[in-house]
Amino acid sequence: MNETYKRLSRATFAKCQAIWNKTGRSHLANEVVEDKCELQIIRPNATRWNSTYLAIERIIRIIDEKGEDAIRSICEEFKVKMLSPAEVAFLREYYTTTKPLVKASNILQSDSTSFMGWLLPVVQQLLSKLSRLETSSKTCVPLIRALQNGLQKRFGAMMEDPELAAAAVLLPKFKTSWTDRADVTEAALTYIKQHLETTEHESEDQQRESSDEDEFLSRPSSRRLQSAVELDGYLSCATDTTELLHSFSAYHTFDFHV
Repeated sequence: MNETYKRLSRATFAKCQAIWNKTGRSHLANEVVEDKCELQIIRPNATRWNSTYLAIERIIRIIDEKGEDAIRSICEEFKVKMLSPAEVAFLREYYTTTKPLVKASNILQSDSTSFMGWLLPVVQQLLSKLSRLETSSKTCVPLIRALQNGLQKRFGAMMEDPELAAAAVLLPKFKTSWTDRADVTEAALTYIKQHLETTEHESEDQQRESSDEDEFLSRPSSRRLQSAVELDGYLSCATDTTELLHSFSAYHTFDFHV
């Protein structure tokens, strides 16, 4: 790990922890903070993985809204060391770096996005945001690379899973726009078309069992063609609302809920 990052991280979080400890042990300390900042300090806790992010966000908000003098006054009152300008800058960059991760996690945990199709676009967007941050980061490059490596280890194989890619394609919000990789898009479309062919065959078998007339008069190739035309129409439509799926009647044969 980069020595500058390690040194800044340890020093900054040690000072933040001193503030958090003071407010955690004393109701009077919380009153002091509220009196000077008109905001409460948020303390990290073991039950919420993003609590450190929220705690840092609150310190930055106090600095932005009330100025560094407000934090300095609190530190003097608590008899703890004040954050240096370099440490304040580090806190800001740490917050900026971890914000996309928190936002991505919130999206994937939301009840309104409980579909397989959200996973790959959200992870891909998170990786893209981290890549952009890497080019501008002054002190948090080691953190960014650790996050990138962790995401690759956890989701790398999934990023090439045809079923997950197909689930993303079949969400109007994403379709094929979420990835620049032609091979991933092609694998997703192939998966969808193969699924449609399978369900068409199953439907034909059911009809064959029920009626000799249907077997004689059925035109399976035309039904498969209709599904393919509907898929092309779905992909080319500019609409990104879920109502679009009504135009793709075969969508109901997929089960992408999680």
